[in-house]
Amino acid sequence: MRVFVAGASGAIGRPLVRQLVAAGHEVTGMTRRAERAAEIKAAGATPALCDVFDTHTLREVVAAASPEVVVNQLTALPAALDLRRDDVYEATNRVRTEGTRNLIGAAGAVGTRRMVAQGISFVYEPVGGPVKTEDDPVMTNAPEPFAGALAAMMDAERQVTSAEGMDGLVLRYGFFYGPDTAFAPGAYYEGEVRRRRLPVIGGGRGVSSFIHVEDAAAATVAACARGAPGIYNVTDDDPAAMREWVPAFAERVGAKRPRRVPAWLAGLVAGRGLVTLAIATRGASNEKAKRELEWQPLYSSWRQGFREALG
Repeated sequence: MRVFVAGASGAIGRPLVRQLVAAGHEVTGMTRRAERAAEIKAAGATPALCDVFDTHTLREVVAAASPEVVVNQLTALPAALDLRRDDVYEATNRVRTEGTRNLIGAAGAVGTRRMVAQGISFVYEPVGGPVKTEDDPVMTNAPEPFAGALAAMMDAERQVTSAEGMDGLVLRYGFFYGPDTAFAPGAYYEGEVRRRRLPVIGGGRGVSSFIHVEDAAAATVAACARGAPGIYNVTDDDPAAMREWVPAFAERVGAKRPRRVPAWLAGLVAGRGLVTLAIATRGASNEKAKRELEWQPLYSSWRQGFREALG
């Protein structure tokens, strides 16, 4: 198949391009960074230099690729997520709303029949059990900066799944770890836990689902070829509470055991957003993705993945 990957030089874009090429697909990889074009070409894909907000150039590069499938992996997240800032997700929110609209328009103009887009799995309403399926409701009263980010993500999901003449699939990924992610050796979270700025908050009851970027890429390759339109959680098999994964991560990178901090104090210091993640988030079931995309994660648990990915 001819596959156009927007965001081909990102943390998931890199392994995705490599895996698509290895599977025999004809791949065009879009990046807005000129220095990444050579890397995309070296991976066996055709580079396309373009900013998603430049609609004229976007339509030109998509038309040149004439893709059967468009994959949207575009984000604009900062290297350090300061959740005390209400504008921390502002750039990514624009990419997810306006950028998604531009990409759908360019794909529709050349008759693309399928779009696979990035979503996030930590969006579910914090009620009931600790693990949610795609049929469960998403949060309706999230604190900032998550409220704006969630609204932008839901807007992007609606655009993709309702795109006229196109099968739209949204993959709600778990927290990425592996190369080029915030959990990579020496990256953001290692620095935070070494400085003891990643405590276990309250009872640490909030549940997170993780996914290695290689597994996320493999699920995306599968979604290019199969699966009905709709939403899919792409996570590992082992959702974990904060009180489990934070100490395990600290131990793996050789940091001191994390502190335990009351929720009220964490809210004063770091903002309500971090507290919500710590005490209220829910994990995600990957059963639908495994069944309908015929996909299995290589790293079935972050426990194994942390050991190998963190050296």
